[in-house]
Amino acid sequence: MSELPCPEPPARCRGRFTISTLLGVEEAGRPPCEAAGCEGTHLSGSTLCTRTFGYNTVDVVPAYEHYANSKGVGEARRGRPSLADLRSILKPDPGHLCVPVPELQRSDGLPSAEEGPGRVPAPEPVRFGWVKGVMIRCMLNIWGVILYLRLPWITAQAGIALTWLIILMSVTVTTITGLSISAISTNGKVKSGGTYFLISRSLGPELGGSIGLIFAFANAVAVAMHTVGFAETVRDLLQEHDSLMVDPTNDIRIIGVVTVTVLLGISLAGMEWEAKAQVLFFLVILVSFANYLVGTVIPATAEKQAKGFFGYRADIFAQNLVPSWRGPEGSFFSLFSIFFPSATGILAGANISGDLKDPAVAIPKGTLMAIFWTTMSYLVLSATIGACVVRDASGSLNDSVPVGSLGCEGLACSFGWNFTDCAQRQSCPYGLSNHYQSMSMVSGFGPLIMAGIFGATLSSALACLVSAPKVFQCLCKDQLYPLIGFFGKGYGKNNEPIRGYVLTYVIAVGFILIAELNAIAPIISNFFLCSYALINFSCFHASVTNSPGWRPSFRYYSKWAALFGAAISVVIMFLLTWWAALIALGIVVFLLGYVLYKKPDVNWGSSIQASSYNMALSYSVGLSEVDEHIKNYRPQCLVLTGPPNFRPALVDFVGTFTKNLSLMICGNVLIGPRKQKMPESRLTSDGHTRWLLKRKIKAFYTNVLAEDLRSGVQMLMQAAGLGKMRPNILALGYKRDWQVAAPQSVEDYVGILHDAFDFKYGVCLLRMKEGLNVSRAVQAHTDPGELAAEQQASTIFQSQQGKKTIDIYWIFDDGGLTLLIPYLLGRKKRWGKCKIRVFVGGQINRMDEERKAIVSLLSKFRLGFHEVHVLPDINQKPRPEHIKRFDDLVVPFRLNDGFKDEAAVSEMRHGCPWKISDEELHKHRAKSLRQVRLNEILLEHSQDAALIAITLPVGRKGGCPSSLYMAWLESLSRDLRPPVVLTRGNQENVLTFYCQ
Repeated sequence: MSELPCPEPPARCRGRFTISTLLGVEEAGRPPCEAAGCEGTHLSGSTLCTRTFGYNTVDVVPAYEHYANSKGVGEARRGRPSLADLRSILKPDPGHLCVPVPELQRSDGLPSAEEGPGRVPAPEPVRFGWVKGVMIRCMLNIWGVILYLRLPWITAQAGIALTWLIILMSVTVTTITGLSISAISTNGKVKSGGTYFLISRSLGPELGGSIGLIFAFANAVAVAMHTVGFAETVRDLLQEHDSLMVDPTNDIRIIGVVTVTVLLGISLAGMEWEAKAQVLFFLVILVSFANYLVGTVIPATAEKQAKGFFGYRADIFAQNLVPSWRGPEGSFFSLFSIFFPSATGILAGANISGDLKDPAVAIPKGTLMAIFWTTMSYLVLSATIGACVVRDASGSLNDSVPVGSLGCEGLACSFGWNFTDCAQRQSCPYGLSNHYQSMSMVSGFGPLIMAGIFGATLSSALACLVSAPKVFQCLCKDQLYPLIGFFGKGYGKNNEPIRGYVLTYVIAVGFILIAELNAIAPIISNFFLCSYALINFSCFHASVTNSPGWRPSFRYYSKWAALFGAAISVVIMFLLTWWAALIALGIVVFLLGYVLYKKPDVNWGSSIQASSYNMALSYSVGLSEVDEHIKNYRPQCLVLTGPPNFRPALVDFVGTFTKNLSLMICGNVLIGPRKQKMPESRLTSDGHTRWLLKRKIKAFYTNVLAEDLRSGVQMLMQAAGLGKMRPNILALGYKRDWQVAAPQSVEDYVGILHDAFDFKYGVCLLRMKEGLNVSRAVQAHTDPGELAAEQQASTIFQSQQGKKTIDIYWIFDDGGLTLLIPYLLGRKKRWGKCKIRVFVGGQINRMDEERKAIVSLLSKFRLGFHEVHVLPDINQKPRPEHIKRFDDLVVPFRLNDGFKDEAAVSEMRHGCPWKISDEELHKHRAKSLRQVRLNEILLEHSQDAALIAITLPVGRKGGCPSSLYMAWLESLSRDLRPPVVLTRGNQENVLTFYCQ
């Protein structure tokens, strides 16, 4: 059907896929359609004739543009034809032979009218590859202040062996997290927003939001840590030259604030300048490393020996191999908490994902290479400095003594130095345990190490200063949390988050004022560990939920490794500082709970959604294996609402007693031609669902297309639900206009009730004095957005009922459904103060016995119904005026056949089966008068009730005309102020007093 008859095209059109209709541009003096020799067609979208696999068709071959959900700058949007285009009969339309197609790009490569010579092209944003954008950035962020100023000291405290264990433990966590990030970054097209974007778009806003906020804060604090390290080094230089500005602590604060202000200026200059600065820092650090390694093999001068450096010695390595704990921080996990931030820069590349040329390639490759090379540098530095420098040294040239002198203790004695005095008093200013600048002392040229410290600290601070705002900006734009949208605005060609830079600056300054590196580092450790635990757990969660959208192309990812990484991160958090771990996890739970509660209007394919689906599917299938039991009976309702916003009272009534208890499905029958109604069905379905959600009704919405209402309802009753989660009650509104409506519609209405009983459904029919259908007051929207935004109509079922009564008229035993629904309604808060009264029929001479019997039965049901009234006058004859009113009601529907035989009556009734014959009216006289009498009783006892529940009368199928049955319902429920619920179960028990 989608093939277009077309003569054999010229040779230039042959091939797999040739666009033979261009944008209305003549080719070789002929219109393009003419040049292709194809028959023009006017489709629902654009006019396009293509030649695919040797014949002309509107079908297209697979293309990237068909799956991209956004278009870049200057990129035209292309789409595949719709099903209507493919399936409709294509008729030639000469008026649309060569209509220009604005959605398609020109295939001749010429500029379009919009791209004329006078138009200045938009500036291209700066993009980086995996080396410059990820590996160098991550290495610089990992090589921070801890490397130069604390790793030698950690080696002295923990020994080389345990220092390697600390390094490898940290690297294990970061490597596993790197693998998880690599998997996330290869699970779809990556845009700006860094870690937050990667996780939120792959795993959903619940986990992404909490990780993004915590990670942005951790990076902001990391700016302070690295800046304090830089300021500490500068302070030491000033102290050496006796040039302190105020005092050691305040000098760190002053230098730190000035430094972070300069870094802010570099960041505001743009990513291009920031990247150039990072490359310069990287080169400086490499030179400083080379300088240090050269210094370890240069013979030590007397000055360096006095400070504890003696070159490579096996006995120094052996002594430094084991730990020597000192001071309040002298424990394994205290040192781990100080070192761990130096391994946390692995996400520096991922955090600028929007500035990478190909994030899916750059992030895995660059991140893992950075982890490998920095790990090697840490291990080498720890081993080399631990083999060259003793733990304690005085720095005094006067402590030189002959080898083997008496009274000399310690390893240095064998090298001709006596550091015994200061070692015993633990007052030595030099040595690995005391001098933070040991690397500078060992190196071949000390100022180069200082330059390396400056480069490492400033580059790490700069990377964190860039990462935090980028992540926070994306989080702000998504508006998952309140009061942060102000910081989402971007500026310039790279959409720089200037407001986020300023916020990060303020946070960093606040922590810089602490001015103590060993106090700031543990704070960061907990937040980074918490972030890594969440990242790894998120990946594991996405894997085990078997989400179809979780398809990372990174082949080295393992869900069990991710689970191990998450577990070990949490364990380490508690081993470091248990109270800080509880605070961090509490913040995560709060942020996660907030997003789950608020349910932001975003849909990125959450792993929690996938998990919910898996659980629902598993439990639904599991229910199929469970046999039904009366104790587990739940009223699962198929509610004939039509569009739910047309009958809000019916929706609220059923939603009240099914909420958090049982299934509720709002059914709508669309009557009319399928071709006409199908678009309406697609357009409004989501809107009706959102309307229910906004009204806080826990229900499903479904619709069917049918030729008439009855056949549509039959479809719903047979097909609605899933497994054991299928409706067992049909809830609908009372047909108020039955007297003036088309007779066939009344016939269908009563027929629906009979169909429900045929399908073993119970029936719940609601009548309200003011009616249920508010469609005249509600504008019917076809736009789902408008439908969801529609003002919600208020109903009686949404208001507090106070101390009224719920009156149950249990006239006939239907299995207990007439009792169960009011009981469930009375359990709800709005109806909880209502007193429930039960009315039953009885004889005047046996009132006490019958009342006791009903009270005993109700007590066995454990419903809490204690007030029972017996109606001895239920069988009395109604008042004459009410009888006359009923007779007048059925007059328009009588056949007036004069008690003729059945054949004559059938002939007279031909074409109008709703007519009531004289015999049928006479035969049902007693039942008709009972409905009239019951109405008198209802008016007498329940006019002030909050709700009346009464057993629904049942008419004989084929023996009670629809108009007579509707007259019964009318007579039974007329003139009543409260809502009336006419209920009839399927005559099977829904209540039991047995325990098995």
